[in-house]
Amino acid sequence: MSVKILTARQAADLVPDGATLAANGFIGASTPEELLMALEERFVETGAPRDLTVMFAAAQGDRATRGLNHLAHDGMIRRCIGGHWGMAPKIGQMVDDNKILAYDFPQGVMCHMFRDIAAHKPGVMTHVGLGTFVDPRLLGGKLNEKTRAAEDLVHLMELGGKEYLFYDCHPITFAVLAGTYADESGNISIEREAIRGETLAVAQACKNSGGTVIVQVENVVATGSLDPMKVEIPSILVDAVVVVSDMKNHMQTFNTQYNPGFSGEHRLGASAFTPAEMGPKKIIARRAAMELKKGSVVNLGIGIPEYISNVATEEGILDHFTLTVESGITGGSPQSGLDFGVSLNPESIISQPSMFDFYQGGGLDQAFLGFAESDPEGNVNVSKFGPKLPGCGGFIDISQNAKQVFFCGTFTAKGLKVEVKDGQLHILQDGSISKFQQSIEHITFSAKTAIKNSLPVTYITERAVFTLSKEGLVLSEIAPGVDLEKDILAKMPTRPIIPENLKTMDERIFRDEPMGLGK
Repeated sequence: MSVKILTARQAADLVPDGATLAANGFIGASTPEELLMALEERFVETGAPRDLTVMFAAAQGDRATRGLNHLAHDGMIRRCIGGHWGMAPKIGQMVDDNKILAYDFPQGVMCHMFRDIAAHKPGVMTHVGLGTFVDPRLLGGKLNEKTRAAEDLVHLMELGGKEYLFYDCHPITFAVLAGTYADESGNISIEREAIRGETLAVAQACKNSGGTVIVQVENVVATGSLDPMKVEIPSILVDAVVVVSDMKNHMQTFNTQYNPGFSGEHRLGASAFTPAEMGPKKIIARRAAMELKKGSVVNLGIGIPEYISNVATEEGILDHFTLTVESGITGGSPQSGLDFGVSLNPESIISQPSMFDFYQGGGLDQAFLGFAESDPEGNVNVSKFGPKLPGCGGFIDISQNAKQVFFCGTFTAKGLKVEVKDGQLHILQDGSISKFQQSIEHITFSAKTAIKNSLPVTYITERAVFTLSKEGLVLSEIAPGVDLEKDILAKMPTRPIIPENLKTMDERIFRDEPMGLGK
């Protein structure tokens, strides 16, 4: 059998109005950029396809114009159901403008939804999301007023005396995917990709829904020439392939054209190490690194938690624990920025749905995640702030199920300036926005659910450390040189619990030389 070979525009012309379209990718890794570009080109020229339902798990975009941003045209999208939205701000703006229906569900749930669609299951039943904004007793994952008047896609269920959430499955009628090579029969390999992602699950979901699967590849090779262990999508799932016309539209990530150390083709030496500059982010990362346990399995979130690996390298303890990335990667050196989601010299690369099986089942020993704002109960919001829509991504899956959770963020935002001197922290200028608010727009992390599950939770800032208790936040440590009343309590809406034995943060954190964590 010979697979049909199309141009990207020919493939885009096949998408009908009203289709449920699914795409794979993690930021730029394995994202079918040329196919998404062709869909945009067709819509701009012809006004079709219209009224799409777009389904996605991870972030697909560059926070500007690439990825799912290509689909952000009035009339092109009717509804989006996704996990991480922050890399597609153009679609986020459509949500804020109340132009489309928009549902935000945990990234792991979205990955499992694709698998369950493939198996013709009616939905995903899981504990993930209970007590958060995706719980139907709160917002049901609905992101704007238009959606709040629409149908519920997540429901509360009880089984065996326990509460669960049930997320509805939806047939997928068109899938645009990316791989490395196609053979003449249509088998798709991924040897130059940096992740497996949810590629196979989406292909199976679409094919078993009676839909059309199109895969963007670098080239077509002879049948029988692909290593079957590297074939991620078998030919029985593929309707047509598109050979990219420009490799700039088939980058390994949106930052890197190709690095064989990302895909495991070669093991590369790390670039020259440069310790992070002293400042609030490094201070937080240093305090967080003191919590790392030898032999633990760890996830580092995007943002400030990324600095923890830099501190661990500086301290010589990077080999004391194993880093994982929700995209499916274990080991190596997780990357940041537009390379986030991939790792240099990974030990293994499994599918994203399989990694979330591990995460949701409690496989993570420690998770270090960013936080944008928190309320007096200890709830955390990272998913929506007025017009800004990062989405929950894998935050809920990870924060609800790791054995220990550490939230890492500055105490204030927008304008914070500090000085570190003689083992002390001095606030030169505070940020105009406190991260600690009386109320938050989204509950992305539910303190009540964490307490019910006896989950240890710590909040680390540059000037104070808090822990979660049934009564609310407990101030457990304060930075040396910081004024308790002026620099902490005055910046909080309500007074936290302050124990008599309030500790001072280790002064080694506030000195330029390494702390000696490896000794």
